Amino acid sequence: MTAYIGVDLAWGLGSDRKPANETGLVVMDADGTVADAGWARGVDAVVAWIADHVGERTLVGVDASLVVTNQTGIREAERQVGQRYGRWRVAANPTNLGTAASAGARLLERLTDLGVGYVSSTAEMRERPGPAAFECYPYTTLVGVEELGYDDERPRYKRLDTRVPAPVGRARRAAAFDELVRRLGTAPLDPPLRLGSHPLTAALSEPSVLHGPTHKHREDLLDGALCAWTAAFWERHGDGRVQVLGPDPGLPCDPTEPPDQAGRRPVIVCPARPEQRRPVARLDG
Repeated sequence: MTAYIGVDLAWGLGSDRKPANETGLVVMDADGTVADAGWARGVDAVVAWIADHVGERTLVGVDASLVVTNQTGIREAERQVGQRYGRWRVAANPTNLGTAASAGARLLERLTDLGVGYVSSTAEMRERPGPAAFECYPYTTLVGVEELGYDDERPRYKRLDTRVPAPVGRARRAAAFDELVRRLGTAPLDPPLRLGSHPLTAALSEPSVLHGPTHKHREDLLDGALCAWTAAFWERHGDGRVQVLGPDPGLPCDPTEPPDQAGRRPVIVCPARPEQRRPVARLDG
């Protein structure tokens, strides 16, 4: 059986004085059952957790920048997130070789040492000879999967809405979180995501609190579950319902963004509605 691991990676590496933020971790079976879940701090602890769960066909979805080759500016995959999902108020934070958020690259190095490969296309994912990792972004999953019903805008379950007073923002954020968990449990998802099958993820259905650190703790675990489910969704539906954002070597109109020294391309794997895909006109050159 193929297992799917979701990693909502804290982008900062942390230090002796200030430990890294929590990373939410979830492992899911092919039928949507959550086999394990938890949190870890720092890349070493995250790798140790993954090592305890990885198998021959495990697919690991990571919410972090894994392959970064651009010296400055923004990666093409991140630019395409804004171009194709911006209508739903979804955009990606820019990363380059000068940014401080390097935990993703460090994690990929450690996973490579562990025998986990990297896949940047549906064909590579299907043909993987062993466990493999890829980069994903939960917001694109939430607005790209039509069954969840976020037809107009992403759910505001993360950052506070600064347009309203903070107490109002916290209440709205909590309500958005609870509504998202409700939809994940009731929408006709294929494959399903059975949050209630593990005590830690089942607790996400309890009413949210307004306390910021507690909310973040819960949010990290939920995003870990979304990353694991994105991996399962990709394997189930392939290119039919998922697009891989980033430079396309088959399209000469795409900007040049070189692979890294290991030949890996910087991409983000995103579930997509038809209207979120590359316009046909651009495909025609």
